[in-house]
Amino acid sequence: MFEAVIWDFGGVLTTSPFEAFARFETERGLPADIIRRTNAANHLENAWARFERAEVDIETFDRLFAAESRALGAEVRGKDVLPLLAGDPRPEMVEALRHIKLSFKTGCITNNLPANAIGSAGGRTLYIAEVMALFDHIIESAKIGLRKPDPKIYRMMVDALGVDPKRCIYLDDLGINLKPAREMGMTTIKVSDAKQAIAELEAATGLLLR
Repeated sequence: MFEAVIWDFGGVLTTSPFEAFARFETERGLPADIIRRTNAANHLENAWARFERAEVDIETFDRLFAAESRALGAEVRGKDVLPLLAGDPRPEMVEALRHIKLSFKTGCITNNLPANAIGSAGGRTLYIAEVMALFDHIIESAKIGLRKPDPKIYRMMVDALGVDPKRCIYLDDLGINLKPAREMGMTTIKVSDAKQAIAELEAATGLLLR
């Protein structure tokens, strides 16, 4: 039934940064969810969206994010948010990806930031490189100037893989990014944690992934 499995990266193959956001807000005495609310407001054209499309540099992002968060009740500098994004590896998800690759085409669509925006740590850089090597095709927002949930980015992926969307599974941790894929005909899995995602992926593919 399926020909390809397409993955988001952050929040799927790594843990979500939302926990780090919450810790930061608590430590700084900031309103709960101020970072997520800033990211969500005017989500197609805000500082975050423009930075993920590489339309602004880091200094401009820092200033714009501060202004946008201030308008929602508390200033947060964009540069202070960037170190919170890394997430922790989910090795069980990578193992599932390795199994999937034996039977299906694989792709990754990631909304990411311009190179060196977060800084690099040796272990994380190696982890990302090892995971990315498992994909047949990768689309990065900061490299193409287009980001999810723009439907065009999903179309680019299925065209590159040479598959029908109706024969694809797409995993993401954000509902807003799943909606366009679902509207194209993809089977979608919203990732809350690794155990849940792997169970749903096993049910959809009929494979044992653990």
